[in-house]
Amino acid sequence: MLKELTISNYALIDYLKVDLTQGFTSITGETGAGKSILLGGLSLALGKRADLNLVKDKTKKCFVDLLFSITNLNLKNLFDSLDIDYDSLTTVRREIIPSGKSRAFINDTPVNLETLQKISYELIDIHSQFQNHFIIKEEYQIDILDLLAKNQNLIEKYNLNFFSFKELKNKIDKLEASRVNMNQEKDYNTHLLNEIKAIDVSESVDSIEQKFNQLSNSEEINTTFNQILNILQHEENGINVKLNQVRFLIKKISNISIEYKRIFERIESVIIELDDITKDIKNENDIIEYNPEMKEILSQKLEKIYSLFRKHEVNKLDDLMLIKEKIERKVSDTENLDITINENKKKLVETKLVLNKLSEKIRQRRNKVIPVLKSQMENLLKDMGMLNTIFKIELKDSDIFLKNGKDKLLFNFSANKGTPLGPLNKTASGGELSRIMLALKSILSNYKNLPTIIFDEIDTGVSGEIANSIGRIMKNMAINMQVISITHLPQVAAKANNHFKVFKTIRNQKTSTELKNLNFNERVSEIAEMLSGDESTSSASDLAKELLN
Repeated sequence: MLKELTISNYALIDYLKVDLTQGFTSITGETGAGKSILLGGLSLALGKRADLNLVKDKTKKCFVDLLFSITNLNLKNLFDSLDIDYDSLTTVRREIIPSGKSRAFINDTPVNLETLQKISYELIDIHSQFQNHFIIKEEYQIDILDLLAKNQNLIEKYNLNFFSFKELKNKIDKLEASRVNMNQEKDYNTHLLNEIKAIDVSESVDSIEQKFNQLSNSEEINTTFNQILNILQHEENGINVKLNQVRFLIKKISNISIEYKRIFERIESVIIELDDITKDIKNENDIIEYNPEMKEILSQKLEKIYSLFRKHEVNKLDDLMLIKEKIERKVSDTENLDITINENKKKLVETKLVLNKLSEKIRQRRNKVIPVLKSQMENLLKDMGMLNTIFKIELKDSDIFLKNGKDKLLFNFSANKGTPLGPLNKTASGGELSRIMLALKSILSNYKNLPTIIFDEIDTGVSGEIANSIGRIMKNMAINMQVISITHLPQVAAKANNHFKVFKTIRNQKTSTELKNLNFNERVSEIAEMLSGDESTSSASDLAKELLN
């Protein structure tokens, strides 16, 4: 509930602080006294666009403070999700500083307008005739039905599955759309893959290049090796023969000195190493022979590898193998796409079954409360003077899943005998829509902890006993919630637990709007004036007392 309202330097208001209580409060005052200014200030605090022109003294700060008691509204999770400190006594503040900039705070935490509006929506409902368009919306109507049917848990489960259903459907659509492109690419990727698989990667490119170079230069290699062997192994002048002669000579004196012995050992090592070199040269010379067929095979193998290097812009076999793995994954993805699509379609069918079951349960509960809603609406509207009101509320099965089930709601209405039933937006006048909305909110107050509601002259255009009925309905609503009514009707004002009067004063040639909490005698005078235009007449005064009692 709204406990305090403070407005400073706004429009005709210098400074105003009002303490409010639970129950039913009425606000009255002459036309032009400033009731709309009060609502304007309240709306500013709740997130309405700031207008510098409404600042009374532009050299000073304009602000509106609201203090709410929110213990019963279960808003802690919302506060946590918006990263705002939760307090059972919550303050909302809006400022316009002299520079023209506006600032907003919730529990002293600076917030943007979007956050302010989200919180405000849960704290207070300002209802005027301009808001009657909500009732003609099917979404609003079905939300009311679900509230009466206590469908919240079912709707929550439905929404989770509905979200999964939409995600799966979108995924399948994208997969099926991509399948066309992937199938077109599959042949090309398979061709690329086969090209890479066709090459022998069991040895390195360096090894293949070396073998090719050996075969290409085999004649020169053989000639060179033969010359070397001749130098090494010539019977008279070969290096091997000469070294053995040296070895023989040094051996004679190797026992004379340790140094001589070391020289002998080194010569022996050279001879052994040279013998190994000679054997290796002989082996290589025997292996190398001109083989044009092998040379052609190696040439073709290298050309294929170089061609793939150029095509895939790499220069190593390892990089080519990474590309091969990537292409393999693409081909595999294409081959597995149908499996993936079918798996998702299976999940979609399972989700549809769950949604259909939940939709049926939701519909059964809705159908059960439709007669209750119809009866309560018709009875309340008869109390408000709409004696021949008839509602026809029907559920029609939808071919597709909707936000809250598979029901299309037909909410038809007729206010007069002989008038055919039709949708609210076509058959109900503005005044009738106001009373229908009042009836609905009265019903809702019995099923849900509603925020504070302010009715802004919702009773315009009625009088007499109908006004009495509207007052009674508001008073009954106020048993479960805080109701504030800005009204011109004495019958409504008299039903309130608390009564405030808006009036203008002139001080120092300046007009100000003020608000006063009336005591019993002041209420008698105010209601008498509302009845007859003259508070001094005894008949008006007596009638005012009668209304108050």
